Amino acid sequence: MNGLQAKHFTAGYPRKNIISDLSIPKLARGEITALLGPNGSGKSTLLRALAGLSHATGELLLDGQDLMQQPFAERAKNVVYLPQSLPAGVHLHVLESIVVAQRASGGRYSEKSEAEVMTLLDQLGISHLALSYLDQLSGGQKQLVGLAQSLIRQPSLLLLDEPLSALDLNYQFHVMDLVRKETRQRNIITVVVVHDINIALHHADHVLMLQNGQLIADGKPEEVITPVSLAQVYGVRGRIERCTQGRPQVLIDGLVEHSVS
Repeated sequence: MNGLQAKHFTAGYPRKNIISDLSIPKLARGEITALLGPNGSGKSTLLRALAGLSHATGELLLDGQDLMQQPFAERAKNVVYLPQSLPAGVHLHVLESIVVAQRASGGRYSEKSEAEVMTLLDQLGISHLALSYLDQLSGGQKQLVGLAQSLIRQPSLLLLDEPLSALDLNYQFHVMDLVRKETRQRNIITVVVVHDINIALHHADHVLMLQNGQLIADGKPEEVITPVSLAQVYGVRGRIERCTQGRPQVLIDGLVEHSVS
């Protein structure tokens, strides 16, 4: 059975669970799943737990194999996690850092691998930064380099924690288009945390919506992102309308008014 599935998954800290008894239906290869929810809902905790970076229990099946039973080094061969920002103080050229990431997944350096790295940098629009040092880049540039480091490792499961937070509107759409293309071409499973609900509507194939560590809804974006779910999870009055190109978009009219007893 190809895909990712979680059963009775619990994650958080040794003395405090953030995610409790969560079950996720199969996430298919070749698709992007957007992880939505308000601050504190458990999105980043879930992503780190999927990567094996925080305490978790339960089953986590990737193509039928339980990742929870694998040593971290074995899991890391198939699962790549990109945090919101790269570690500070790394004094490497961009090109060197991506080659290091490639080697971390068992790849060997060659002229062919360098050409592959440069092609990826060109697709991300940062080939001109190949010989720049990581610690001299802007936050947005570092996010793009981090994405290149992740993709070059050719994971089966790609986990992206707010990869658009430091990018302008142009790069947000550019990067999501590239992630969608690479997800399909490489036939991988991509799970991405985003705050912009319209990004999820436009670029995701599937949506998981969390609230207080619980899965509130899952399915296609237009099935999950509704006025009802926006009111329940985010506490806003919203509506879904279509733009002149026929694409759905969320419009927020205000906050949900709670009655006082």
